[in-house]
Amino acid sequence: MVDLSVKVGALTLPNPILPASGTFSAEFANVIDLNRLGGLVSKTVSRNYRAGNPPPRVAEVDAGMINSIGLPTKGLHYFLETQLAEYRQFKVPLVCSITSEKIDDFAAMARDVSVPGVDAIELNISCPTRQPGGGNFALNEETTYQVVRLCRAATEKPLWAKLSPNAGEITAVAEAAEKAGANAITVSNTILGLKIDLKTFRSAIGNGYGGISGPGVKPIVMRMVHQCSKCVTIPIIGCGGIMRAEDVVEYMLAGASAVEVGFINFRHPTAMIGIIEGLERWCAQRGVARVTELTGGMLDHPPRDTYEAGMIGIS
Repeated sequence: MVDLSVKVGALTLPNPILPASGTFSAEFANVIDLNRLGGLVSKTVSRNYRAGNPPPRVAEVDAGMINSIGLPTKGLHYFLETQLAEYRQFKVPLVCSITSEKIDDFAAMARDVSVPGVDAIELNISCPTRQPGGGNFALNEETTYQVVRLCRAATEKPLWAKLSPNAGEITAVAEAAEKAGANAITVSNTILGLKIDLKTFRSAIGNGYGGISGPGVKPIVMRMVHQCSKCVTIPIIGCGGIMRAEDVVEYMLAGASAVEVGFINFRHPTAMIGIIEGLERWCAQRGVARVTELTGGMLDHPPRDTYEAGMIGIS
């Protein structure tokens, strides 16, 4: 029997598989048993109603999809009065994703969602279609530090800072998040990109640029997870292009303690259950008793003895 439980800071998850914010809702309970997941992550909540970005909002690309949804939400009051009750039907931990365009309000949001039933808060400081002054604070370490520090002072709930792959130096941003008091970092949000409609010669996305997700981004994000694992001591949640159990294994070997699954949920709403079952089978076949043994297990490459032998041959 494989032990799939993991710890992300003080929060214990029954397994390392969570849905990525914005790709999941409580309605998934109609097709899968949500109590089998490692946890639930809410759609990002802002203080006030947001209509989102103009359509079209989603388009396919060869390696996944591009989207500019624009964080539509019915607001904080609706989340607390209606959506939270829906999530509380389930026994697994709930991570509430929040956003704001202003740093001070971000901290107030963290305080306001620190209620029973919310087990951790994910700070969505990295929506790729926003500028630093509009909520994408994770583009640099200074604004990341400011928002995480104020949120840390506003709540005792565990804080997960969701970082941006579009940052100039994501390791510096990760270090800033840890220094400011984040209990974990999520690596990462979507990668800003462009798709052109050849019928109209315009962007295929109504907002112009959009965030790319899917299997094509996995090697890029996994490299970032590995780099961040070398410079922070807090847990990392890997997020990007996970399609099967083997992708989870790779992310964990690169340094992740858990993962968030997004793109595949649109194609196969039951995919997360299959990934959990596949991960258990993989570990059992390889003699891995506890899935936590995988985290950070990537070996140096090239192997030192092979490299040194090659150097000797050259000399």
